[in-house]
Amino acid sequence: MAHHNTITIRANSYNSLVRRLNIFPQGAPPSELLFKILKVLFSEREAKLVSMLPIKSFTDKKVAAIWKFNLSDAKIILNDLADRGILLDYEDDGNTTYVLPPPMAGFFEFSLMRYRKDFDQKVLSELLYQYLNVEEDFIKALFLDGKTHLGRVFVNESVLTNENALHVLDYERASEVVKTALQIGVGVCYCRHKMEHVGKNCGAPMDICLTLNGPAESLIRHGIARKVDAAEGLDLLSKAQDCNLVQFGENVQEQVCFICNCCGCCCEALIAARKFGFSNPVHTTNFIPAIIEEKCTGCGKCVSLCPVEAMTLVTASDPHKPTKKKAKLDDDQCLGCGVCLKGCNVDALKLESRGERVITLVNSTHRVVLMAIERGKFQNLLFDNQVLFSHRAMAAVLGVILKLPPAKQILASNQFRSRYLLALIKRYKC
Repeated sequence: MAHHNTITIRANSYNSLVRRLNIFPQGAPPSELLFKILKVLFSEREAKLVSMLPIKSFTDKKVAAIWKFNLSDAKIILNDLADRGILLDYEDDGNTTYVLPPPMAGFFEFSLMRYRKDFDQKVLSELLYQYLNVEEDFIKALFLDGKTHLGRVFVNESVLTNENALHVLDYERASEVVKTALQIGVGVCYCRHKMEHVGKNCGAPMDICLTLNGPAESLIRHGIARKVDAAEGLDLLSKAQDCNLVQFGENVQEQVCFICNCCGCCCEALIAARKFGFSNPVHTTNFIPAIIEEKCTGCGKCVSLCPVEAMTLVTASDPHKPTKKKAKLDDDQCLGCGVCLKGCNVDALKLESRGERVITLVNSTHRVVLMAIERGKFQNLLFDNQVLFSHRAMAAVLGVILKLPPAKQILASNQFRSRYLLALIKRYKC
């Protein structure tokens, strides 16, 4: 009987953690692989404790009360979890608050953003590869559920003409995001590190992916990322462009948390874009390449550079040259990154503005609220099982709701069936 109880407690600890992860819009579909991953990253005790954490940020005092621990013991556990990238912590005037990030972008990546020996990174990488790249339920849930997505692509600034540049806003430039970041950290590329352990990595640089602002401060403090200044950050962007990598960052205008420098073979976002491009799993730039057919020689360089296979070669239908090829673009698949232009030596490609401008969300609160509404989890943001929202957090969430289009306002109000919210929306519109 004792053995049976031990198994039940262990299973319940990890089940509770999975339930907690899936309260947030960016969750993780349960599977045997997920449980194996969590058992690498969390002890049974840690799984139980983390499953009790609030959705919103929390203090050590709040957690000590939830866990029924004394404050010093709670601090030790919280700091250890932050040291391992399970939690992010933020310091302000001597006070520390914590938040549990989602698996992605979050503690899955942080676990492989540095080389470490406190657990077997090869085993974790193999499990993550099976869960993310083979099983696919996680990737589909992350990138295909709803129309609001985690990330967006930045245009390769080195191929912009003076005319193009007039149409690029500051927050659409990776360089401007780096210049204005309060903190910048660089870490090992999680995607290529994972692929390295399964023998599928490419030769692209490893120490090149950037974390920014609040998360960067936490990751730097705990030795997960290396602090760099804006000049080095810009050098890394330039290095990535020279390597024909795609800059992929958080889908917000303000306080961007990350800019990854991605290859089409290892990066989950670009793999998703290649596999499920018809569903637009990532937000594109506001540009799209146009092919000047009379100049195209059909060399295929643009095809080899495209990370999502949006560019292909087809017959040129030239009766005098029956074997001649020309480039053809799949507009729906194209990210608008501009990487293909770097390979064209005959100026047969140029960037043009898309017919409809792509809208970037204002901040992380805006993004999370929209994702929650679309994924049927909005009520979880308002009614945290562990702790009620403060007035400030509630105001931030409601402030976003009041700016949503009418259809999404109604969807939000239906999900948690609050007369208060519906009345607030009507009052605001009057």
